[in-house]
Amino acid sequence: MTLPPPSADVVVIGAGVIGCSTAWHLARLGAGRVVVLDRGRIGEGTSAMSSGILRTHYSVPGNVELAQRSWRFFEHFAQELGDDEASAGLVKCGYLIAAPAGEKCEALDAALAAQAARGIAVQRLSAQEARELLPIARLDDAALIGHEPDAGYADATLTATSLARAARRLGVHFLEGVAAEGLVIEGHRVRGVLTAAGRIGTAMVVSAQNIWAHELGRWAGIALPLVAERHRVLALAGPGAYTSAMPVFKDLASPGMLYTRSYGRTQMLVSEGTAGEVLAVPDTAQGDVSMDLVADIGAQVAARFPGWEEAALASSWTGVYDVTPDWNPVLGPLPGIEGLVAAFGFSGHGFKLSPAIGELLAQTALGLPTAVPLQTYAFERFAAGRLLRGRYGAGAVS
Repeated sequence: MTLPPPSADVVVIGAGVIGCSTAWHLARLGAGRVVVLDRGRIGEGTSAMSSGILRTHYSVPGNVELAQRSWRFFEHFAQELGDDEASAGLVKCGYLIAAPAGEKCEALDAALAAQAARGIAVQRLSAQEARELLPIARLDDAALIGHEPDAGYADATLTATSLARAARRLGVHFLEGVAAEGLVIEGHRVRGVLTAAGRIGTAMVVSAQNIWAHELGRWAGIALPLVAERHRVLALAGPGAYTSAMPVFKDLASPGMLYTRSYGRTQMLVSEGTAGEVLAVPDTAQGDVSMDLVADIGAQVAARFPGWEEAALASSWTGVYDVTPDWNPVLGPLPGIEGLVAAFGFSGHGFKLSPAIGELLAQTALGLPTAVPLQTYAFERFAAGRLLRGRYGAGAVS
């Protein structure tokens, strides 16, 4: 086991895409000695199972701002990192979202207006115009269809490893296979992090522990409102190709609020955007994908994509979300302990927002003004009843 350094200016716990983004931003801002701990390998936890969709469409205003900042970073990824070989695997194919008449249509209309007010390119399309972009879909029942041309998808593992490489070049020390086992807290102030390989003295810890954030809560003596939810993802081979030029699609009319995108340039990646299976303990091991679930999602796909009722299941996998009561993250200091900054509860948004989140966490850790105010994402909002409820109901679209 690699021995940790005896001290650090900042310790980041978690080397997923959020932790790696935070580490790079810390180094860029001159944080000094930065150490990143991870129980496994860089980007192999929940980040590795991300569907990788990138969009700025949200009904929670703060998320739109975070996503807009993050999209700019993804779009100029190599330039931002100062590395011509760096890549996030970005595919810029656009994003379509369709709603039936009623509350979801009203929510979509308001969200599109909010995006436009921020200078984001969005369009309202007719069914025929949308079909020209996604010809394999049936869209005649949609009351409103939104289109975000500057959207698409990318690779979360590639993003995390590229950020880690850039952070290493700036002096960040990554310790893979070294789990954090506790905090040293004296007089309500962080004084160090305990690991199986030894203690690291530090006055600042940034937790990017994702589904394992309950460990942080136990160390700090704070009950964190968080559950781990397993979600299933299918890759389907249909009668025609779902090409990489076709947009990501969000179907607000389907029972599972399905999202789809090209996978391998020919297949369809599809999953539900609603609540998943709550796990008793955090676990990234692959879960069961039952044939009943495959049949249920397949029926929803067939209702939207004519001919896909005969689609073959090419592959399937599971990923785990860290979900808060309002399906939005906690960002910033935790109450009662100086030197502790937390980020958890991304509820399926983490990869999309990771460049901006890393910047904000680094700024907070260093006592700098944040590029985006974090008050609405504070831990205290739950006790105060100031929840960030998305207008589409419980689920990762928010």
